[in-house]
Amino acid sequence: MRIYYEAYGCTLQRSETSLYVSKLLSEGNELATSPEEADLSIIGTCVVIRQTEERMLRRIDDLTSKTKVKVLGCLAPVRGDTLGDGNIEVVSSSEFRNFYNGYIDEVGPVVPDVWEGIPINQGCTGNCNFCISKTARGKLVSRQPEKIVNQILMQLERGIREIKLTSLDTASYGLDMGIDLTELLKRILSLEDDFLLRIGMMEPKNADAIFDRLLLQMGDERVLKFLHIPVQSGDDRILTRMNRGYTISTFMDLVKKYRERFPLGTLSTDIIVGYSGEDDESFNMTRSLIEEIKPDILNVTRFSPRPMTRDFDAKLPSSNKVKKWTKELAELHVAIREEIMSSLEGSVEEAFALEKGKGETTVLRDRNYRPIVVDGSLDMFSRVEVEITGHGSTYLTGRII
Repeated sequence: MRIYYEAYGCTLQRSETSLYVSKLLSEGNELATSPEEADLSIIGTCVVIRQTEERMLRRIDDLTSKTKVKVLGCLAPVRGDTLGDGNIEVVSSSEFRNFYNGYIDEVGPVVPDVWEGIPINQGCTGNCNFCISKTARGKLVSRQPEKIVNQILMQLERGIREIKLTSLDTASYGLDMGIDLTELLKRILSLEDDFLLRIGMMEPKNADAIFDRLLLQMGDERVLKFLHIPVQSGDDRILTRMNRGYTISTFMDLVKKYRERFPLGTLSTDIIVGYSGEDDESFNMTRSLIEEIKPDILNVTRFSPRPMTRDFDAKLPSSNKVKKWTKELAELHVAIREEIMSSLEGSVEEAFALEKGKGETTVLRDRNYRPIVVDGSLDMFSRVEVEITGHGSTYLTGRII
């Protein structure tokens, strides 16, 4: 059988889809380059905002005109009962949960062409008033550490040297099993092999309990100095309305510790603009927070009320205000990014080839996971010294020394 696949949304969703496809390919099926060539199209879906959900539905409809379709991801448990069609197979909520109770561990040798990363847990410990992901994915279910390590060994045997640990909240890993993320990292870092380890997004309330030990482990040269920790708002009042379970003080303490330990490390955070109750004062607090922490990466999302969440019918700020606030944050971040990238020009960085770039270029990543574009085609995962010569809007440029 020939299989075509697409995956949308977060790194976790793309990783799950790639593992699912990898298992099918290891069983003797073949990868198709287009749905027209395929017997089955697999689509990993996202419903985090309404616009994305509508895009998923349109894409599924388009794919069904060309091939049979199997729907994975968050759309399946949220909207599965509305997708009944002879040409569509939907993974049910129970099947989706069972993915973490054995199926995901049965994946054969990973296939480099479809590999996205390693999911370490499903669901989360949070109960945010706006989040449909909790509805789609349920309570926390962590994978056994030995299963994750076995998958890493399988990946390394195939020559894939970038290990990406993904989940809705990596800091919640193991809380359902009486262990934590640092114990998993200890097992991974005990492997006597050369690799790059990227730790995925972690929520502040769970990160706080393990952060000191985590920073010690991040000192290992194989761990990328990359921290993705979403704050969502700079106002404690809005965080309480969201039911986020932490304060700005907690978030700032984490950022301070990280920056003290890794001054050049990459910091990524997320902001929701236009949440119920947000006003000019709370927005200005958010803006001041971003000005203070100067994140390398800032993901700004306009609040999108989702069905089956507690704040679905909440009163929202005017759309004109939300547009204005969103634009202000975007312009602020452009200035911050320009300042950071300009300060790196002239420096020499050890970097790793991780992606093929446009044309005859290669995208490298330094130890802080910043992208560096260089001319020429390099072998994937090769290591070089690069002088930073300039930058684009979201990446550095350099020349190999």
